[in-house]
Amino acid sequence: MTIPQAEGWTVEPLHKEYSQALLEDRVLYDSKTGHQRLRVFENARFGRVLTLDGVIQTTEGDEFMYHEMLAHVPIFAHGAAKRVLIIGGGDGGMAREVLRHKTVEHCTMVEIDAGVIEFSKEFLPGLSNGAFDDPRLDLVITDGAAFMAGQGEPYDVIIVDSTDPIGPGEVLFTPEFYANCKARLSEDGILVTQNGVPFMQGDELSKTMAAFRTLFVDWGCYLTHVPTYAGGPMALGWGSRSGKARDVPLAVLQQRFDAAGIAMRYYTPALHLGAFALPAYIARLL
Repeated sequence: MTIPQAEGWTVEPLHKEYSQALLEDRVLYDSKTGHQRLRVFENARFGRVLTLDGVIQTTEGDEFMYHEMLAHVPIFAHGAAKRVLIIGGGDGGMAREVLRHKTVEHCTMVEIDAGVIEFSKEFLPGLSNGAFDDPRLDLVITDGAAFMAGQGEPYDVIIVDSTDPIGPGEVLFTPEFYANCKARLSEDGILVTQNGVPFMQGDELSKTMAAFRTLFVDWGCYLTHVPTYAGGPMALGWGSRSGKARDVPLAVLQQRFDAAGIAMRYYTPALHLGAFALPAYIARLL
């Protein structure tokens, strides 16, 4: 497919029927190695933008809408999460949000490419905001699927902050990987996953939900809205080993939120509950 280009613009080639374009005010990094092209540029609306082969990975402007919802919904729902595991998340944004919870005693982050971390520290330092220096963070450089197939202490929350199921990220969307995640969860543990934009990538959500349905007592998805993940709301997969976490009432979520004392830009306890209310077209994909 040929994507139309315009001087000074990045036109995203993710979907053949639909594209978005961002103006490049200043290019900070542009390198093509092997089969991938990595770029960082500045945009007046979104700040620094990271793209891989023209596909937007994250922006300084709207990343909080993704990171806050993928991190705080399971942690506040659990209510006593002390051990958290992040698969992926090399830019550090997910670790930043998890470690804002003083009740989290240990956070393991598994990233396949150490270069992604060093790159993000240099060009997108605001995303990690010091998280890599937190003594509670255990950074493991290895393949996420291989790590999950191993043994170790259980986690209260597992967050899969993956790219789309293309190339190296594809193994993080398999039934075998999800089963290994379940095996590493504590008794009331929760698994959350990135599952794309259902209007544009419905199969991605449906396949994950088919696996969750066989694995978890409580399964489904909830939504967030990220402008540069274009094409509608984004789905975040939810699998819990017990039904307790989904049934936490608003008053209790509010108490936990107030006790945490974390200033949010997107997450609220009311939004937490409302995010599980799905439009009919997304509910049918489940």
